[in-house]
Amino acid sequence: MPNQVQALVVGAGISGLTTAFALQKAGIDARIVEASARPGGLIQTERRDGYLVECGPQSFSGNASLTSLCRDLGILDRRLLADSKAPRFVLIDGALRNVPMGPGLLASPLLGGGTRTALLRDIFGKSAAPDSDESVASFIRRKFSSTLLDRLVGPFVSGIYAGDPEKLSLRAAFPFLYEAEQTSGSVLRGVYKVMKTRKAKHGPLPREKPTLQTFRDGNDTLVRALVEKLGAYLSLETEVISIGPLDLVREPKSPRFRVGLRTPSGEEFMETERLVLAVPTDKAGKLLAPLNLAFESQLCAVDYSAVGVVSLGYRKEDVGHSLGGFGFLVPRSSGLTVLGTVWNSSLFPGRAPEHHALLTSFVGGATNPEVIKQPPDELVALVHREIKPLIQLREGPIFSNVSVWPRALPQYNLGHTARLGAIDKHRAAYPGLYFVGNYLNGPAIGTCIEQALRVADEIRVSFAN
Repeated sequence: MPNQVQALVVGAGISGLTTAFALQKAGIDARIVEASARPGGLIQTERRDGYLVECGPQSFSGNASLTSLCRDLGILDRRLLADSKAPRFVLIDGALRNVPMGPGLLASPLLGGGTRTALLRDIFGKSAAPDSDESVASFIRRKFSSTLLDRLVGPFVSGIYAGDPEKLSLRAAFPFLYEAEQTSGSVLRGVYKVMKTRKAKHGPLPREKPTLQTFRDGNDTLVRALVEKLGAYLSLETEVISIGPLDLVREPKSPRFRVGLRTPSGEEFMETERLVLAVPTDKAGKLLAPLNLAFESQLCAVDYSAVGVVSLGYRKEDVGHSLGGFGFLVPRSSGLTVLGTVWNSSLFPGRAPEHHALLTSFVGGATNPEVIKQPPDELVALVHREIKPLIQLREGPIFSNVSVWPRALPQYNLGHTARLGAIDKHRAAYPGLYFVGNYLNGPAIGTCIEQALRVADEIRVSFAN
């Protein structure tokens, strides 16, 4: 590797790969290093025994940034879109209940009369939000009902963050809802005002099909395409072991950081004008501690949830349920360990051999982190036992794959917004330092790509000026 570059990206997850690609596309000499032997972070696809298994995220929601990236990479035609009308289920009183999307939810028996009354009160009334940071659970109970929290919001939070709604910050995790109430005192009325304000500020928002997507050959199609474009500019098994500031009194476009690397060939140093950290918060905090201990205290304070991803294959003749839909989510009040199950082979073709079904369940999360410490065969048995009566399984699985992620998803817990503000304040003292990752604007793949492209463009502008 050269000993001097314009930009260095540390970490080859989806955020880092996207940032490096966008910088290269803008004509900036950017390099990216990854400590492990495999790029992609949590995006990992396995192909075995005729099954196509996603070991991390099962799919992604489309947005304009992701579509644009896929177009630039030449993989847009490889996408598969799930049927947006396919039903979604939630476990209520031991049975899977269809959750209506849109206005039909108001008439659903899932809500109960008290929740419907609260929804109407929100439409026509007005409430004052507390001055302090408020948890998602507190917000839902205050505005609507405990029933809505237990049956829908809690499982939804598990599906996105694998988080605890009692700890998750509304302002950080669901800023749109927070802003809606702040705007008008009503969530439902405020949504329209916020959308109108954003449209006036940023122009009409690009439209994108609001459905789950993947690729014919799995989610790692996106990773492989980025890696192919980056070529020799990506270095694997290259760990950053130190970061030090250079003399900032020198010319504005001279290197600002001296980065120590441990490579397969030994230790070396690289100087760079722009440094982008695309690694988990604990790693970023420790690397930046020599610059300012406040980085470590703030970044390492971000919690992560542990998640086990258990994929099971069955003969269709052994499954009593039709498996028509996306899958189901499980309220914590059910007493089950499983957080939810995705019916992969119902959503996308090519996920299982003919006449077989592939189902992926999730365990762990912020409310039950200890369960992932069980051996893989015990997790398989546990998941099969819990989902067996729900979808009428007659026999055990003939295929299994277990992936355990001890630090799967960052938790946007109470105080997260203030913490990010403090980190950004410290960052201002080091021009040329940037952060990208799933702990900043949301954990979804599309959101990470959107944020990475925004940072890459900010770096491009900084060089132009």
